[in-house]
Amino acid sequence: MSDEPISEACAPESTGYLRLFKIREFRAVFLAYAFSLLGIVVSEVALTVLVYGLTGSPLLSALTFALGMLPYLVGGALLSGIADRYPPRRVLVACDVLCAGCAALMALPATPVFGLLALRCAIAVVSPVFNGTRMATLTDILGDGDLFVLGRSLLRIVSQSSVLVGFGLGGVLLTVVPPRGALLITMCTFVASALLLRYGTKRRPARGSDGSALMKYSLSGARQVLGDRRIRALLLLLWAPPMFMVAPEALAAPYADEIGVGVAGVGLLMCALPVGTIAGELYAGSALSATTRARIVLPLASLTLLPLTVYAVTPGLLPAMLALALAGAGSAYTLGLDRWFVDAVPEALRGRAMTVHTAGLMTIQGVGMALAGLAAEFFAVSTVVTAAGVLGTVCCAALAAEVRATRRHRTTGGEPVGVRERATELRDGADHHVTGG
Repeated sequence: MSDEPISEACAPESTGYLRLFKIREFRAVFLAYAFSLLGIVVSEVALTVLVYGLTGSPLLSALTFALGMLPYLVGGALLSGIADRYPPRRVLVACDVLCAGCAALMALPATPVFGLLALRCAIAVVSPVFNGTRMATLTDILGDGDLFVLGRSLLRIVSQSSVLVGFGLGGVLLTVVPPRGALLITMCTFVASALLLRYGTKRRPARGSDGSALMKYSLSGARQVLGDRRIRALLLLLWAPPMFMVAPEALAAPYADEIGVGVAGVGLLMCALPVGTIAGELYAGSALSATTRARIVLPLASLTLLPLTVYAVTPGLLPAMLALALAGAGSAYTLGLDRWFVDAVPEALRGRAMTVHTAGLMTIQGVGMALAGLAAEFFAVSTVVTAAGVLGTVCCAALAAEVRATRRHRTTGGEPVGVRERATELRDGADHHVTGG
């Protein structure tokens, strides 16, 4: 079977996500992602248990999770140039091998707690480079049209599903093997990912380099990404809803206590948002045309946080779960926005732009969690979540207006953005009609 992307028009028997699995390289990327995600989930659970067992400190145990998020900003800002400067397959395989080596060192009985935390930090620094390179590689494999949007969506669905089942499976695993043994499993998953990417994807040249030092090249890319009004507006609209949406998740335990539903209620509250997200993305990706997904981006992004305002009346468990599921379903706006983002970013900048996107998304969610926790020290949880819904809706509406305004500006190629996007939407709509939608 050919490695080349399969166009929608060439696959009349397949619609939605099924088209993706006809492409051999995407199958390799998908399986590699599943393996690496499994490794990350297992390592987080195992490290938390291991560090707590060695120190008896809840603070250090919790720090293992924080160290999985905080270094994203460093890696995204200072190392993003790797994604464009070197051949993408080499970068992906090297990142997996490095992560496998870190996991192997963690599994050694002689590795102290400080070493465990440092190695966890090293994996987190590498992660944005790996994720950004993989996102950019998807455009090489799937093109920058509707197949790319569906591919990104499917990987997000897998990631959200891991929230629902991954940590439970990790806990079950630790009843069978010790934490350091689980870390050896993590090492194997990274090795499996590296092999899939090495032998399942084609070698492609680097996207470009200006010959400057890596750090300068990376920072220059970040400045270009954030300095472009159109790209900046799209990035902020991709980041803003998740920043506010983490508030009810971060405060699920105190809210369950506030309404008196106990520990079981905490789990249900934390599951509601990812369930809604998965349902919304599956529906948008399989039932809506590319044209329709583009039309609903700005209205949906503006309203996705509005269901959180139901917390103003301190709802019980079921109404709160429904509100969270509705808010999660609104995340389907990202399918259309992903397409606009790829269209706006020059190909030579794509790897760095994707890395900045990944790093910013993780960092801003961490900031959102911290701010929600801080606010909950002074106000009731229901008040904090309501405020997140109100402020988030105002911010998203303002950003949606900015995204709409930037359509009038010209791209680097000299073609008006609005015209370019409309032509793309019409083309995809035609392709979708041919395949039966």
